[in-house]
Amino acid sequence: MTDHIVAWLLRALWVGMPFAAWPAISTGLRSEPGAVQTAAAVGAWVMWAGILIATFVPVPATLTAIRAIAPAVLGAVIGAAATERPSTAALAFGVGWSALLSAVVFLPQTATVCVNGPAYANERRFPLAPPGPLLLGPLEVASALVIGLPTAGVLLLVAERWLLGAVLTVVGFPMSALLARALHGLSRRWFVFVPAGVVVHDPMALADPVLFPREVIEYLAPGRGGVDLTLGAYRMALELRLREEAELEVLHNRRRKEVATRALLIAPTMPGRVLAYAAGHRIPVAVPQPAVPATKAAPP
Repeated sequence: MTDHIVAWLLRALWVGMPFAAWPAISTGLRSEPGAVQTAAAVGAWVMWAGILIATFVPVPATLTAIRAIAPAVLGAVIGAAATERPSTAALAFGVGWSALLSAVVFLPQTATVCVNGPAYANERRFPLAPPGPLLLGPLEVASALVIGLPTAGVLLLVAERWLLGAVLTVVGFPMSALLARALHGLSRRWFVFVPAGVVVHDPMALADPVLFPREVIEYLAPGRGGVDLTLGAYRMALELRLREEAELEVLHNRRRKEVATRALLIAPTMPGRVLAYAAGHRIPVAVPQPAVPATKAAPP
């Protein structure tokens, strides 16, 4: 699917979200006081309207928001199932719709649309894949806490459960802001094509964005070696090979380390599209040739 189609699919799924997910969620809240049901409904509609507007203003912050909220909606529908109040049909429809929304939200094309929203007309940004270790639990937990902590705190206060509500509110809002900032860092990691060459913009791996002029680039190819900036991403790495050494300030355990190198490895979410764009951007692209099996000489 093209980026344009994915963007409109995301908007369509979000428009239908209240009609798909809210019946199950609202049924699961029936045993709660009326004030809690009202607060949940008002908060849900405000969130829905805000995200709907954000989908028409694609920026990196939009990507961070939808990737935190979409799984939270899925979690809320699944949580409603634990109350055993929603009907099977409402649960199936709500889970299916919100799961499809979450899948679309995490497509590489969705990230591409959002990060290129504020880009200049003559530049093209390609998102970098998240660090692999974060996908094994920390990223999912952080996303859940960003929405879950402040929401739980507010609803508990509305339900007049003062002590637990106050604790979650006082602790939850600052922690949610801190985690949201960390998640937003993942939305600001790009490999960028600009008229002069390419830029690696990765605040998690580099102290500052680095421009590599076209004339110093030898080639871009599937990864072979160099300074590893992939952060363990589960994607095919690309090697940016230079004609001369470049000085980089690499971040390691939050410390800056100066490195001189002629090659570096990056991990875009769509390496094939990056290579194709590089070829059209007058940057040499090298594709490893398959090994030719040795043949025995014919007997005389």
